[in-house]
Amino acid sequence: MSLFWIFIHHLAEVQTMATSKKLITKQEWEKKLADVKVRKEEMNKLVMNFLVTEGYVEAAEKFRLESGTEPDIDLATITDRMAVKKAVQSGNVVDAIEKVNDLNPEILDTNPQLFFHLQQQRLIELIRDGKVEEALEFAQEELAPRGEENQSFLEELERTVALLAFEDVTNCPVRDLLDISQRLKTASEVNAAILTSQSHEKDPKLPSLLKMLVWAQNQLDEKATYPRINDLSTAALEDPAV
Repeated sequence: MSLFWIFIHHLAEVQTMATSKKLITKQEWEKKLADVKVRKEEMNKLVMNFLVTEGYVEAAEKFRLESGTEPDIDLATITDRMAVKKAVQSGNVVDAIEKVNDLNPEILDTNPQLFFHLQQQRLIELIRDGKVEEALEFAQEELAPRGEENQSFLEELERTVALLAFEDVTNCPVRDLLDISQRLKTASEVNAAILTSQSHEKDPKLPSLLKMLVWAQNQLDEKATYPRINDLSTAALEDPAV
């Protein structure tokens, strides 16, 4: 069990016991934490999970050698996955699709929504490059048939094609499609699909635990004054305000 889970457990315990808002000193809180024994192996697995999921292949390999923690997937597949992600982020969707099919053709064959979003991103890139005729032809031949089968796809297609109606996209209500955030969104979706195909969690465990920690502290704020962790990057306990 990770330190984060243990900390959350203690927060919930105090919340249950408190009938009125009580003061918990930093010394008392640290004593509770000191009584908890956390296996180093479990913490190492948490770190490795984060490195693998986020694609830090060099860091994962170094951490494997230093800690002896084995990843649950072949680290070589991380490089391939990151190549796909980088291709989408740079707007090279055709290359990204080829790389995904090289990894596992079933990923796109069994995920029509992901394939549509990749094709949608390809359409966006054509519009970004000012290739209007090519964009219209691509939308009609590749995306329109899928839109006829799925109402949500049709709505997304119509929203994307609307970019062509504006010479100045700064005044376009759908200009967010041309933002880098749209590429990142598509890249993240592809990354998650590849991880799922490899029987790996699509999201790292660490951020979820931190969110639970923040939630637990917010709940406990109503019941007690205690040493909070306000800076998650340092996890330092701050003296309770009295």
